[in-house]
Amino acid sequence: MASHDDPALSIVIPIYNEEGILHAAIVDLVERLQRAAQHEPLFARYEILLSENGSRDGTVQVGRALAERYPQVQLHSLGRPDYGAALKAGILRARGTYVLCDEIDLCDVDFYTRALPLLTSGEAELVVGSKAMAGADDRRPLLRRAATKTINGMLRVLVGFTGTDTHGLKAFRRQALLPTVEHCMVEKDLFASEFVIRAEREGKRVREIPVRIAEKRPPSINLVRRVPNVLKNLAILTYNIRIRS
Repeated sequence: MASHDDPALSIVIPIYNEEGILHAAIVDLVERLQRAAQHEPLFARYEILLSENGSRDGTVQVGRALAERYPQVQLHSLGRPDYGAALKAGILRARGTYVLCDEIDLCDVDFYTRALPLLTSGEAELVVGSKAMAGADDRRPLLRRAATKTINGMLRVLVGFTGTDTHGLKAFRRQALLPTVEHCMVEKDLFASEFVIRAEREGKRVREIPVRIAEKRPPSINLVRRVPNVLKNLAILTYNIRIRS
């Protein structure tokens, strides 16, 4: 049972080699949440879960300093580079009624303010911030946009995905989606995809809303180097969804 001191919102942010932007991003996020709380009381009760995974720079040290400065910030280290495992671990640690999955180079409070009413009203149990639907503004480099379209197209063909995007910003009711998270078996880049697809197949109320995306820095892992792992996990995901589910 949730206590009065439990946060209303859990903001989960995987981080990997983010020494250059981590401090400024979190300070800015905390300040924007304080402003948002003037209009929506939910924003006054939050936790930020930094889910670090195998960084080789000063990310851990910066994260520890932020956790010391802000009592609502926590740092947990996975010990190996694995975005999906880090995201899943952060979600499983979350205590809030609502969980917001964000990226350190976005920290999109506008997405939070648009997604939360859909959750609190019961219109949705999971809200996905889509980079590819009508109304979205994806300002990433062409190769990154093409990769998103390719993966989403493959998911539609292989596992019958009906949406427009699976990776990136998400908001959901923790109690409704926690079993879905626990059932996910794929890690690395495609954990987020499996999460959305399983939620859809389980009949959860999933709603997409358009988002604006602009890169603040190059990807922490080279896109081409990620291809073998993506293809491997796509095969595992297809087997798990179509055969084992």
